[in-house]
Amino acid sequence: MKITSLEYFKRQTTLSEIGEEGQQLLQNAKVLVIGCGGLGSPLAIYLSSSGVGNIHLVDFDVVSVSNLHRQVFYKLEDVGKFKAEVLANEIEKRTPFTKTTFSKEAISKKNILVLVSQFDVVVDGTDNLQIKYLINDACVLANKPLVYGSLYKFDGYVATFNMVQDNGKYSCNLRDAFPKIATDIPNCEEAGTLNPIVGIIALLQANEVIKIITKTGKLLMNQLLIYNVLENAQFKMKLKKNEDLNIAEIFEKSNYLQLNCAVQDEKLCISASKLKVELNKNQIEVISVINNLDTVLPFVVHQKLPHKFFEVTNFKPVSNKKYIIICNKGISSYDITLKIKDKYPNLEVYSLTGGIENF
Repeated sequence: MKITSLEYFKRQTTLSEIGEEGQQLLQNAKVLVIGCGGLGSPLAIYLSSSGVGNIHLVDFDVVSVSNLHRQVFYKLEDVGKFKAEVLANEIEKRTPFTKTTFSKEAISKKNILVLVSQFDVVVDGTDNLQIKYLINDACVLANKPLVYGSLYKFDGYVATFNMVQDNGKYSCNLRDAFPKIATDIPNCEEAGTLNPIVGIIALLQANEVIKIITKTGKLLMNQLLIYNVLENAQFKMKLKKNEDLNIAEIFEKSNYLQLNCAVQDEKLCISASKLKVELNKNQIEVISVINNLDTVLPFVVHQKLPHKFFEVTNFKPVSNKKYIIICNKGISSYDITLKIKDKYPNLEVYSLTGGIENF
């Protein structure tokens, strides 16, 4: 079926605030969407449907069954496929006026600056705090606007960072809102999330991108919108620019890595293959620190001590036992292992590398 852009975008160009001029701005725009999950997938669909001419998707992950309840543009038959590739194909089916490219390579400190420099607007659809700060810092250094979105249970957060203001200075960024990376905030997998809030925040992000490109409306600039889906309540937190922040120096010194296998002490870790052998031994005690107590585990655990409630002062180990700490991905378990080892330096305690997801 052959269609024209005039027909496709008729309802949008009818708006005097957009018109054909605004539509052309959208067509000429290049947007980078980092993360193709709950936030990234709907906002990418809506941006392409609005007429954004060039969208590049970045995500190294594959679709899993647990994604489907909130990442609604993926289907059962997509399980195991790369999200970025599936989403790019979905956009191609729906929107004939958007050129969509994708990358299955994870972003890192090594590639982020070159990546963001190629686009007009960057959108953060990730759920990893370290990566969110990496994206933020790179956008500051590359002088690129960043549309930020994040989720925590029933709350969603949206802001437009690093925009050039009327006075020629740049607006607030993520570090003006939260100067340091919190280490105790779980991601959606660990904390859980309700699917409507995911879509709401994604669409608010898409709305900010459209306003940036078309120079229409009032942006969420120098403020952070906080929306609670249970109360249908929203609050705008005003942000103040910290002129003393040296993002270039922070970027130089930071590695932006979680406590994953790349930075964990191997002496405090145990592989899945070795644990399978060790499980048959009597002196082994397995402790789950997964916050969701209903998580189905592939083996018997002796204690369930959720990470968010864990207090090392209340942990009383038996000296002749060997303790194996487990979680979903091997991050929370390593954190707990460090705390236990610090208090009981002679105790045999190990974190399961990669967590139960890689067992």
